[in-house]
Amino acid sequence: MSKLDYKKDLKNFYFPTTGKFSQVDVPAMNFLMIDGHGDPNNNPQFQENTEALYTMAYSIKFALKPAGVEYVVPPSEGLWWAEDMSQFSLVPKDQWDWTLMIMQPELVTSEMVEAMRREVFRKKKLTIVEQVRFERYHEGLAVQIMYLGSYADEGPTIAKMHAYINECGYTFNGKHHEIYLGDPRRTPPEKLKTVIRQPVRKAF
Repeated sequence: MSKLDYKKDLKNFYFPTTGKFSQVDVPAMNFLMIDGHGDPNNNPQFQENTEALYTMAYSIKFALKPAGVEYVVPPSEGLWWAEDMSQFSLVPKDQWDWTLMIMQPELVTSEMVEAMRREVFRKKKLTIVEQVRFERYHEGLAVQIMYLGSYADEGPTIAKMHAYINECGYTFNGKHHEIYLGDPRRTPPEKLKTVIRQPVRKAF
């Protein structure tokens, strides 16, 4: 049986040091993705999109198991952005755009995704899975940190990250990225672990 483990194979990208900024070169990876807009805290679309992603991700995982492929479904991730990314942490959340996503093993193909989409729709009549897409995303050079605490209290850490990026001679080169390693339904807010990441490029 082939066992894939993102916790070991991609440790540098999913488990950075807590409380310390680091620079990484993130390789291209495949994702299930779905888009949305607005404040995730009071937006039914956010929950529906999350359900659609996980339904697809677990359907693919279970479909591969009879072929001898075993892996833990990776955590949910989010790309977040506003019109002016330098002011991202200050923009009201109801003005945010976002893409939710879950990384997929390299052996997953677009054909597999389409087959599972049809199967999920047939079994569950979950029409929102039609909005899920399969896409390769290459983030490249980025600054990241492991943040410990409530999602609502990320602002100061994001502001410090932006200051660090400027001090290092970088500028933004993509969307604000978060990887959610904790389950807010089961974990106290102060113990939630989130990878906060910002793609960058040299300013000059």
